[in-house]
Amino acid sequence: MRWVLFVAIVAVSAYSQSGARPRARDLGIAPGSLTPGPLNAITDVAGVRVGHTTINSSDKIRTGVTAILPHGGNLFQQKAAGAVFVGNAFGKLAGSTQVNELGTIETPIVLTNTLAVGTAMDAVVRWTIAQPGNENVRSVNALVGETNDGGLNDIRGLHVTRDHVIAAIAGATAGPVEEGAVGAGTGTVAFGWKGGIGTSSRTVRQGGGSTDTWTVGVLVQSNYGGKLVINGVPVWKDLTPQRDQVADLPPKGGSYTDSKTETRSFRLQAEESADGSCMIVVATDAPLDARNLERLAARAVFALARTGSTYSNGSGDFAIAFSTHPSLRVTSAAGPQPRTVLPTDGVSALFEAVLDATEEAVYNSLLKATDVTGNGRTIRAIPIDALQALLKKYGR
Repeated sequence: MRWVLFVAIVAVSAYSQSGARPRARDLGIAPGSLTPGPLNAITDVAGVRVGHTTINSSDKIRTGVTAILPHGGNLFQQKAAGAVFVGNAFGKLAGSTQVNELGTIETPIVLTNTLAVGTAMDAVVRWTIAQPGNENVRSVNALVGETNDGGLNDIRGLHVTRDHVIAAIAGATAGPVEEGAVGAGTGTVAFGWKGGIGTSSRTVRQGGGSTDTWTVGVLVQSNYGGKLVINGVPVWKDLTPQRDQVADLPPKGGSYTDSKTETRSFRLQAEESADGSCMIVVATDAPLDARNLERLAARAVFALARTGSTYSNGSGDFAIAFSTHPSLRVTSAAGPQPRTVLPTDGVSALFEAVLDATEEAVYNSLLKATDVTGNGRTIRAIPIDALQALLKKYGR
């Protein structure tokens, strides 16, 4: 036990000295009892690929695009089983109505900023009809979600272009997923701290005595608020960000407010930061049909409560879920097709997996983010040393 504790302390010290930002598990934060996949990322689900385009082209521009591809084949010709769950619809998830009507996803899933949804849809359509085999396609249901990064980004400048979107799709790869202030998370803010892209995964033993496992992977674009809770610790009570105007912020590495002495200031900050949105993408290789994928997506939105979300009026909370199982892909065939479908009595462990993975993905989005200045404002990343001390105070 002493040896394990020593290793953990050395690891945290190394992060502090190197300036690198840790993931949740590097700090001993590991929600639930299930085991993550090798990468602890959405790309642990075989075939799933993720790409980012990060746009930092001037002091006012902090935005980008993140693309998630359910598999590496022709998505239009081999549609993935999919569903959408809406926690609060104050947001834009273009293409969601057809996904829920037909139960399929036929394009890359693209995340970006609020005013870039139209541009992203145009790019996804153009990319899709340009793929070999799609020469006769005349209808494309582009699936594009967003959060509003207008605090750090000149969102009215409409800086996301068609080329940025196509670059994220074309650059999507399997393997480790970059997190924090990248892609669609470049300009996002969560709980008053710098938010961004985060990911995590869990493996679940298949039923019926099988030694094989299903994998559930989650990716979040965190841009929401409430009262931050990490690993069950009410972080909001002791560690809160200053007001986000540059002049009001402490110097980098400086002190932060204590809620006991700055209660009124924090309440104002909390009210401002509770709005926003969170986009969640859930992937699994388990053979779930559209109905159970919607139920899986619902649990992803429910998981935000673990992190302290207050689900405010202005927070658009959406989850997209898809299955990569080959038997559930929909083709142009008009006749009956054989399917492998997990019965409803077999999905509870997957629900547990998505709850834990979503919670950890949010933590990773905060922990991997860095301080960002844009559009005349600075948003700080949550301070690791102060968070560590707080977790220790609560016995974590």
